[in-house]
Amino acid sequence: MDQLKPADMVRKLDKYIIGQNPAKRSVAIALRNRWRRQHVREDLRDEIAPKNIILIGPTGVGKTEIARRISLLADSPFYKVEASKFTEVGYVGRDVESMVRDLLELTINQLKTRAQEDAQPKARELAEERLLDILLPKPATPRGFQLRAAESPENAKPAEAPQEIPSNTREKLRRMLKEGKLDERDVEVTVTDRSKPMVEIFSNTGMEEMGFNFKDMLGGLLPKNAKKRKMKVHEAREILTQEEAQSLVDMDNVVKQAIGKVEQSGIIFLDEIDKIVGSDGRQGPDVSREGVQRDLLPIVEGSSVNTKYGPVKTDHILFIGAGAFHTIKPSDMIPELQGRFPIRVELSSLGKDEFYRILKEPRNALLLQYQAMLETEGITLVFKDDAVETIAAIAEEVNARTENIGARRLHTLMERLLEDILFDAPDIDDKTIRIDREYVLSRLQSLKDDEDLSRYIL
Repeated sequence: MDQLKPADMVRKLDKYIIGQNPAKRSVAIALRNRWRRQHVREDLRDEIAPKNIILIGPTGVGKTEIARRISLLADSPFYKVEASKFTEVGYVGRDVESMVRDLLELTINQLKTRAQEDAQPKARELAEERLLDILLPKPATPRGFQLRAAESPENAKPAEAPQEIPSNTREKLRRMLKEGKLDERDVEVTVTDRSKPMVEIFSNTGMEEMGFNFKDMLGGLLPKNAKKRKMKVHEAREILTQEEAQSLVDMDNVVKQAIGKVEQSGIIFLDEIDKIVGSDGRQGPDVSREGVQRDLLPIVEGSSVNTKYGPVKTDHILFIGAGAFHTIKPSDMIPELQGRFPIRVELSSLGKDEFYRILKEPRNALLLQYQAMLETEGITLVFKDDAVETIAAIAEEVNARTENIGARRLHTLMERLLEDILFDAPDIDDKTIRIDREYVLSRLQSLKDDEDLSRYIL
């Protein structure tokens, strides 16, 4: 992050998202301001609050993708949630604090996975030792005195010491194990079941999945859920390695890191935020919508949310709201919440030129995806420029005549365009297929011209 300047962030976003430069600049500045805050003098650091953003624009123009990509660039915890799933306290549904718990849980899982990956070399060594113990078990150690049938207790002799396994035998087995010569041998392995039962409980904030683990609650009173399984050596090595990697992870340290990361660099993307803004009336669900806004206010302002891992402060979490705002305006939100989203950026609708670039330019361009998939069948798919222009023009026209779903229209058009090729690909003899304007029109023209068909199919 030290070297990632706002201009660099925008350039990296350009590789995946076409246009929408104002939105890219706003989120890039917001992330750079986090780095700046961490480098100001300590007495002022906590006074600098993040400038939350509202992205305004129709569906399919890149609102979610901008926020998600920028979080990946900065390695920030990111959680997307639809604001419409929340209900006011007292109603059946999820309370707003659950998004902070979910963000923390997601971050803990990510850090735990990374810690397990870092522990893989050590875990493989330990798993190898366990496998060698299974393949070459130590002789049972006699206990007490050996008593032969013809002898009386007075003549009993002390048990003989167990014979030691020659070290060269173990090392020979180790070499065979590393070379894969034992991979197809069957072994019986004791596997520990680490799954935790999820339970739902009623709390003062509604129905929440708290993930209580009854085994932790009862301590060592319950036996570990271990079972024996017969499998091949190569399968056992993977399972034992994962078990050892999990046991090597210091979960207390992971939780501590996760809480710090969420508090200092977490991003919560509130999609469909316009759906919790009611109309001027106060009837029906509008009362609950305003209640959700008031519940959301302390979280966005900065408060402490209780989780099963400890309290999490939300003072410096960046909130990015997004919505179409077709029939309402951001000014229809309650005034207190408006003030907590000072930056508002309007994203432009996508037209023919943007669709053309979306099909060809990004690293994950739609045409590249279909070409890569058909390459697995040995087929080379070639799109001529006039074909791409025609697809872009049809996408713009269908969006204008029916519902404007932005770049998502391209997915429906491409699936319809390539349906026969994707179905017959394994049996096609001609391994080079060229898509031109005539082919596109033959597949899509009739659907485009019939408004009823385009409304339900495209």
